[in-house]
Amino acid sequence: MEQINQLLIELSGLLWGWPMIILLLGTHIFLTIRLRVPQRYIFKAIRLSVKKDAGATGDVSQFASLATALAATIGTGNIIGVATAIALGGPGAVLWCWLTGVFGIATKYAEGLLAIKYRKKKADGQFIGGPMYALEYGLGWKWLAILFAIFTAIAAFGIGNTVQANAIATVTQETYAISPYITGTIISLLTALVILGGVKSIARVCSALVPMMALFYVIGCIYIIFVNIDYVWPAIKMIVKYAFTTQAARGGFAGSAVMMAARYGIARGLFSNESGLGSAPIVAAAAQTRNPVRQALVSSSGTFWDTVVICAMTGIVIISSVLHYPDISFSNGAVLTHMAFSKIPVVGTPLLTFGLLTFAFTTILGWSYYGEKAMEYLKGSRWVLPYRIAFVIMVFIGCVMQLDFVWNLADCMNALMALPNLISLLALSGIIVHETRKYLWNGQLDRKEDNTTI
Repeated sequence: MEQINQLLIELSGLLWGWPMIILLLGTHIFLTIRLRVPQRYIFKAIRLSVKKDAGATGDVSQFASLATALAATIGTGNIIGVATAIALGGPGAVLWCWLTGVFGIATKYAEGLLAIKYRKKKADGQFIGGPMYALEYGLGWKWLAILFAIFTAIAAFGIGNTVQANAIATVTQETYAISPYITGTIISLLTALVILGGVKSIARVCSALVPMMALFYVIGCIYIIFVNIDYVWPAIKMIVKYAFTTQAARGGFAGSAVMMAARYGIARGLFSNESGLGSAPIVAAAAQTRNPVRQALVSSSGTFWDTVVICAMTGIVIISSVLHYPDISFSNGAVLTHMAFSKIPVVGTPLLTFGLLTFAFTTILGWSYYGEKAMEYLKGSRWVLPYRIAFVIMVFIGCVMQLDFVWNLADCMNALMALPNLISLLALSGIIVHETRKYLWNGQLDRKEDNTTI
């Protein structure tokens, strides 16, 4: 097992190395240029995300679809991941992470568009879609669609399940001395209650929890920024400076070159917002929308909130706190965010702890839907219930076991998910441009068209 685990570590390092980073970032930039900078429509996208699309077809509202996608992305990647990127790549990693989010808006837009363009309506009236349907019906490459679905179904048990459950159990044990077995039982029951109700139940819970916890987290960040106000501008200058310099910063982070800042910042940004991974389009396909471009815009706003706003705020909070407080340094690594929030009197640590718990739980919910839809594509609807039961069981197992093997396997599966999805985005970029011209550039955003096959 140790040899297999070591092999997975090496494979993960290879899959998430510079070739993958260049491919993902290159796709972001290519789509940004070809779609005439869709980032300029971000405020229109935000307005659409909170507006009910009357008369549209779909299973859940566009806001509920967005909340479910955000549930699977906002979490430890934003809170702990940014701190780790700073520790490994220096303050400049924050700028690279932010730039990745800015360009990633175009990729998330394209994913949302294809999700609606190639989604299908089942006999029971529910909608299904995602990269596997774009690959099969858009390109005719069913073999690649099957591979994507396999990687997704496996990855859901890792990064979207056991890893998150283990994080919850670890936090509750270290903070409140609660046994992982008790935590596992509670989280498993809560997960079962939600996911057995299907996408509408998942979306309803995520719509309630995600905005609430994101708001609390942002308020906490704003408080820290206000306290550190004299250090905020120096922090911003440090972020920009160390994104393009080889000079070491205070605290001794690992690696001072521009390449280190770019590598860890880009990798963390990609991992955090999942633009290009192919997961978010699966739930985007269930959205109530009158045409593909409206949902594409709504989907793109997810990357804006996840990386452009929350990751950027986290970075400024951490670096301004390092400058403000002598007991915090870049070498503190994964606990940087915790140390920054501990400076908020009384409520700081509980706020961050509760936020981590909530975000991890909603990530479990979001990925349960991704995994079951991948399994449904592979084996049909009859396999959905067994998959849900297995998913709940794995939540408990994740709480009570060590997960180095699972984490490394999930890393590999996530990278393997991205490859077929990126192929579909690049190969179908002409369709994406055509639909964008038809609805957005020609001012026909309110036009209704049903592209599904019953």
